[in-house]
Amino acid sequence: MKICVTVKQVPDPNLPMQVDPATHRLVRNPDQSILDPADEYGVETALRLVEEHGGEVVVISMGPPTAADALRRAMAMGADRAILITDEALAGSDARATARALAAVIRDEQPDLVICAIEATDAYTGMVPGMLAEFLDLPQLTFARQVAVEGQTITVHRDIEGATQVLQAQLPALLTVTASIAEPRYPSFKGVMAAKRKPIDERDLAALGLEAGTVGAAGAAERVLAVEEVREEKQGQMVTDDGAGSSVEAIVAFLERIQVV
Repeated sequence: MKICVTVKQVPDPNLPMQVDPATHRLVRNPDQSILDPADEYGVETALRLVEEHGGEVVVISMGPPTAADALRRAMAMGADRAILITDEALAGSDARATARALAAVIRDEQPDLVICAIEATDAYTGMVPGMLAEFLDLPQLTFARQVAVEGQTITVHRDIEGATQVLQAQLPALLTVTASIAEPRYPSFKGVMAAKRKPIDERDLAALGLEAGTVGAAGAAERVLAVEEVREEKQGQMVTDDGAGSSVEAIVAFLERIQVV
């Protein structure tokens, strides 16, 4: 069983994020970037399935050369191979362009299963998995908290409001997983050292057979018009009840002042 897992290097979510005011893009400092924690659940799911059924786990990422660090983290967890899509023309890619590039690699790999996080923790758009499934013409099973494979059938349990939904599809398929799917393993020292020795297969646009105009800022179908800081909500005004009705009068006066009543 071959499983491809898409992963991403993102700014450490525990650190303050900075946005370039000119490009409206996140400032990505390689020294403050990590494997997206959301992707660790996908890697763990793939590893458990391969441990049960045999096969290999291939992790795939798109980004600058420094994104290799995220791939090595995934290999330290146990992934067998890593592919990095890297090309200067990819800078500024939106979700569609990202999905197009990932699809080009995955199509060549011909996996039985593709696993993605629900969304990346740096953008939270959640659009890439659906677009990727469309490019690959695969059935998509989303928000999985439990997964099982028997033969060529994949069964997924996911939570919906007030119930659990069970989905089935025939492989190959694309799966997105939640944090409830499994607790990601921590890389062992042996795994870390082995990951350092493993080669990373780097591919540019020419290797993917893609034209520069279909990816990157040139191929983006969406534009970020502005990025604004979230304004802190003002603290509410406390009114103490003295038992004489003054608190009611104070509340009514406040509501009249803001023209609510």
